[in-house]
Amino acid sequence: MNPSRTGRYTALLAVMTLVFSTMVVDYAEARRGGSFGSRGGRTYQSAPATNTAPAAAPVQRSMTSPGQASSAAAAARPAAGQRSGLFGGGFGGALMRGLLIGGLFGLFMGSGFGGLAGMLGLLVQVALIGLLVMLAVRFFRSRRNQTAAAGGPNPMNGNRNAYTGQDPNAGRNAYGSGLGSRSAAANKPGVGRDEIGVTPQDLGIFESRLKALQAAYSREDYDALEQIATPEVVSYLSQELAQNAARGVRNEARDVELLQGDVAESWREGTRDYATVAMRYGMIDVVRDRQSGRIVEGDETNPVESTEVWTFVRERGGEWKLSAIQGS
Repeated sequence: MNPSRTGRYTALLAVMTLVFSTMVVDYAEARRGGSFGSRGGRTYQSAPATNTAPAAAPVQRSMTSPGQASSAAAAARPAAGQRSGLFGGGFGGALMRGLLIGGLFGLFMGSGFGGLAGMLGLLVQVALIGLLVMLAVRFFRSRRNQTAAAGGPNPMNGNRNAYTGQDPNAGRNAYGSGLGSRSAAANKPGVGRDEIGVTPQDLGIFESRLKALQAAYSREDYDALEQIATPEVVSYLSQELAQNAARGVRNEARDVELLQGDVAESWREGTRDYATVAMRYGMIDVVRDRQSGRIVEGDETNPVESTEVWTFVRERGGEWKLSAIQGS
């Protein structure tokens, strides 16, 4: 074959592949808005892994800036966790206290504040160095763990309603049984802690929000969306609905059923409570032409499954509202 003709065929194939890929991505993005919303001071931290969702996609769109998230996280730290004293807490405080003790010991041994005397002083110095090394190892290991903890067709993507227990070998806890679920990392200090005590009633509300949001999105009912989600989440969903309208299609989801779920974490920031839950659910999900009602994508008879991580927020004593959706 003529080399130039081969080159043209290759270029044509590449262009067709690019166009097809663009069409697929465009369609997928029109139906799924990615990970968006706000999780307060933990907006840019990864949700702890659970049996339902081993990993959650990072938040891609949020009205909470990284600076605001850091400030909220700092303000939310419990006062009990802050150590008081002459040199404060943490590695720096431990280092200063160790040096002070060593200096005072040298002073009492008669060698002045700057030194240690004799064999006993040498032993004390070695012990202090070992202590400081141990504290340093613990400090950096703790920082590493904290950093690690921080790091379907429908945009929100039947007979079992279950939030699973922490132990995968223990089977499923029936939803509403009072056996609250926890994240797979719940035994690790500072990771996946249920700080507010999510109740079976809360879990029931989360499931009802899942179904209500899918129904409202299918009806394109903006008033209902505002009752379920925060204004920020409603704004992102409204953009997706507008994109569907511009393309002449509408999304229809029905027969939503929660299959499995875990509480990843819950915490307080000021007057607000946050709860992040992982949910795997099934539903009939199709896209119809707005004029004819013809199905242009999806299967009306076979349900599809989706796993997502949702974060809910409430003012103390108020109602839970969806504040973030993350893919898994």
